[in-house]
Amino acid sequence: MRKLWVAVLLVIAAAVMAVFGSCDRPIVPGFSPAEPAPGSPTRTQVEQLLAQVRVVAARPDALGYERGCKSGEGCVFGPAWTDDYDGPGGHDGCGTRDNVLALSMTEVEFRAGTRDCVVLSGSLADPYSGEPMQFTKADAGKIQIDHVYPLSAAWDMGANTWLPDKRIRFANDVAFNLLAVNGADNQSKSDKTPSQWLPPNEAYHCFYAGKYLSVAAQYELPITQADQGVLASVASTCAA
Repeated sequence: MRKLWVAVLLVIAAAVMAVFGSCDRPIVPGFSPAEPAPGSPTRTQVEQLLAQVRVVAARPDALGYERGCKSGEGCVFGPAWTDDYDGPGGHDGCGTRDNVLALSMTEVEFRAGTRDCVVLSGSLADPYSGEPMQFTKADAGKIQIDHVYPLSAAWDMGANTWLPDKRIRFANDVAFNLLAVNGADNQSKSDKTPSQWLPPNEAYHCFYAGKYLSVAAQYELPITQADQGVLASVASTCAA
């Protein structure tokens, strides 16, 4: 079953990334030229995604966001990295974090007796810094799992009206919304949206813009006018 959903996920990922090409970056004010990251979308593709998403003036402050699942907490997106959801990787006996690590890294080693679930080590080409990284479970915080469209932002922008099953699926969506990234950048990003944070390696701006907008389009989540402006500027630096 695990091999089957991995194959399905790869097909989904290929379909998502089929809209992404490589990106030659001309000099644009505010953006330094850089070699494009693999899988970056073209300017036209980012602009097409921008045209698909709704734009709101500003991020509202929706009440009731409680990520924690301890007694008395709202647990609005379900337990962290649960396996109990419908979607790629759900109900396969492995936690979402380990699934993302396994899919994102090469040279992956699993703990014996876990049916290739618990990741002990692997190599990551970090999608935010561009640096190669080594993961070991003994230093697990070095590589973290990022929600490209942050959970708190999603809550404010409409997820507060979703049914719980949809919120849990969103929080564990290994096909669209989750990336294994270096821990420092994940902490720096926190719940920021594109107008507040972009990957420090400018070669990954087009890639990140495409990922963020793909999640927004998939879940019909809006973006703010400030985010639209930044993402449009990023798009202008991608290949035509």
